[in-house]
Amino acid sequence: MSSRVQIPCMVLAAGRGERMRPLTDHVPKPLLSVKDKTLLDWHLENLAKNGAHQIVINHAWLGEKIIQHIKASPFPELHICLSEEKSALETAGGLRQGMSMMAIKDYFFAINGDIFCPDFPFNKIQMIVDNLRQGKQQVLAYLFLVNNPDHNMDGDFCLNKDHITEKKGTVQSYTFSGAGIYHQDLLKGIKMGEVAKLAPILKLAMSKNQVTGELLNVDWVDVGTPERLIELNRKI
Repeated sequence: MSSRVQIPCMVLAAGRGERMRPLTDHVPKPLLSVKDKTLLDWHLENLAKNGAHQIVINHAWLGEKIIQHIKASPFPELHICLSEEKSALETAGGLRQGMSMMAIKDYFFAINGDIFCPDFPFNKIQMIVDNLRQGKQQVLAYLFLVNNPDHNMDGDFCLNKDHITEKKGTVQSYTFSGAGIYHQDLLKGIKMGEVAKLAPILKLAMSKNQVTGELLNVDWVDVGTPERLIELNRKI
């Protein structure tokens, strides 16, 4: 099984970043820097190191700056397509539009452009996809979870062995990292250009036992506020 990322990948970069204002009044959130490298470039660098080739990046707010940044990109080995959203389509809507620019066999990978996770296991993506393809039941999503940060102590989803379910009472829950492997059929009910949230679609798939995943043991930060960005740069 190859460790190179052979499936298409998408970096989600279309959010407005309201909680990051005033920083995001003039800079899209994925272009904010950690240790003199943009959040976007942390992802692109690691994708390139792990053999990824086909990359889609969506953009909306201050999208021209994303375009300019990619034109000056130091990653010639990456074939990057830009998916313009006149107004943000939410996560599922953005994924659906981005899919139209991918040569998808079945699965693709996507990661939020505003998270910092330098040790994300990109090298495992293709192995996971190979295993999903051999499974008896079709898995529509494979999510990467993390331990709950202080700003999300209640978590998002539960993990039972490798199956992910909605939160249930006092059962231990974890935070969705913003990274996942998705089957194209997960989003087939969304029309091109339609605004659509991802969570309801995932929860429907969970109810049919079609979502699996794992808990990551890596440093992970949702860079959602100026304070978190300052603290992250202080630690780094």
